[in-house]
Amino acid sequence: MLEVLTRGFRDARQYLQGMRTLTEENLGEALKLIRVSLLEADVEFQIARSFLDRVKEQALGEIVRVTVKHRDRKLQVSPGDHFIKLCHEELVGLMGPEDASLNLGSKAVSSVMMVGLQGSGKTTTAAKLARFLMKSGKRPMLVAADIYRPAAVDQLQTLGRDLNVPVFADGGMSPPDICHKALLEAGTLGCNVAIFDTAGRLTVDEALMEELRRIEELTLPDNVLLVCDSMIGQESVNIARAFNERIRLTGFILTKLDGDARGGAAISIKEATGVPIKFVGMGEGMDRLEEFRPEGLASRILGFGDVVGLVKDFEEVVDEKQAEEDALRMLSGDFSLNDFLGQIKSIKKMGPLQDVMEKLPFFSGAMPGSIKVDDYELVRIESMINSMTPKERKHPDILSDARIGRIAKGSGREEREVRDLLVRFKDMRDLMSAMGGGKLRGRWKGMKGIKKMLGPALFGGTGDPEGGISPENPYGLPEMKKAKPGSRKALEKQRKKSKQARKDRKKAKKK
Repeated sequence: MLEVLTRGFRDARQYLQGMRTLTEENLGEALKLIRVSLLEADVEFQIARSFLDRVKEQALGEIVRVTVKHRDRKLQVSPGDHFIKLCHEELVGLMGPEDASLNLGSKAVSSVMMVGLQGSGKTTTAAKLARFLMKSGKRPMLVAADIYRPAAVDQLQTLGRDLNVPVFADGGMSPPDICHKALLEAGTLGCNVAIFDTAGRLTVDEALMEELRRIEELTLPDNVLLVCDSMIGQESVNIARAFNERIRLTGFILTKLDGDARGGAAISIKEATGVPIKFVGMGEGMDRLEEFRPEGLASRILGFGDVVGLVKDFEEVVDEKQAEEDALRMLSGDFSLNDFLGQIKSIKKMGPLQDVMEKLPFFSGAMPGSIKVDDYELVRIESMINSMTPKERKHPDILSDARIGRIAKGSGREEREVRDLLVRFKDMRDLMSAMGGGKLRGRWKGMKGIKKMLGPALFGGTGDPEGGISPENPYGLPEMKKAKPGSRKALEKQRKKSKQARKDRKKAKKK
């Protein structure tokens, strides 16, 4: 995901490693690496140029303290760290602010009008949005207003049955009348949100726009969401502009973002139109629609994962109270293969393993795009554990060569794979026991404990090992304080003092 964008920022960060100051020369080289990456990612030229100009303007001419105080501790902050933090702030400003909320409270039956070209994923996204709204307590109805594409109505009805959501369809009416009648029908069925799945075209044409305009006039939708395929890059920006000129868009939904190696649409579309991104599609499953968080995507682009997004995913698939009880038990040394299997099942619920790994700050910056995580590895592990008896799962130390051979045959795996699994399990058990014996066990307090564990060292070792995560600072970043005007002499004096102290220590050692 977004490999092209990430590569440029990663190369710039590596180039600036070891630099003591940011000069126009070394900053120019770093920005050149980012510029190439932005253009390869299909970010619009003017947007890319203005982004780089803002970063350069912020980075040059500033005095940055290389030692900052954060939570009563001193942290080392390099000029490269400061540059990356500036990039993070500018990326968030480019894609944000965060505005994922929908207008759903002013009427008895609120409405969401889905628009876009054919192939962008409107019908599937309409069903995903219905499921998303159901999780927040809403009662949605899907409205089949695409009467032109073959099997479009059948597809929506099938998705509605899978979600247990009512679908309104009437092939004898025009799309504007279908949507108008659906609003009346929704009230009688006890639904409070109607989602219009409108027709698309291969290109933007006047017939399509006129039909959408009539639906808008007749139903006065509370939300008009343009569904864009993020994989078509800069063309999605042109499509967004064309729609926005003719109808009142309130937000975008970017689909197939998990398969987009470039990311030009995510970077450009809000800046080009002024309309916020509301949701992003991150997979084919009905639960793979996420609220758009510019901070999270900016962090992933910079190669530092998405801690907050990962914790949100975790909270959706794991019971908080049960997770805390399990964690305390495992940290006390009571860790069996049943627990190991439970963790695997939880990870599988969170989505593709590659996506989960990319959100981890420990792995995302160090994983080249060529390295792919095998989701089937979890299936293989699960099959081996399921081939064990309850006693063997509870006490894996009793597994003899004969038992290992039986497990391998039962799961269709090789004996060496079973042995390798046992080695990995024992390593994890030892690690959990060691962690439980230290300070970590006392710091584990529900989901906040998980956030504290995932917060450290996101930006070149400048993160807060003690946590530091808050709504204002979700990634635990220390504040990069600018030196006050006129403090250059004070900084130089401090450097000389430190240098003299090092010399004194060396002399003392020689004596």
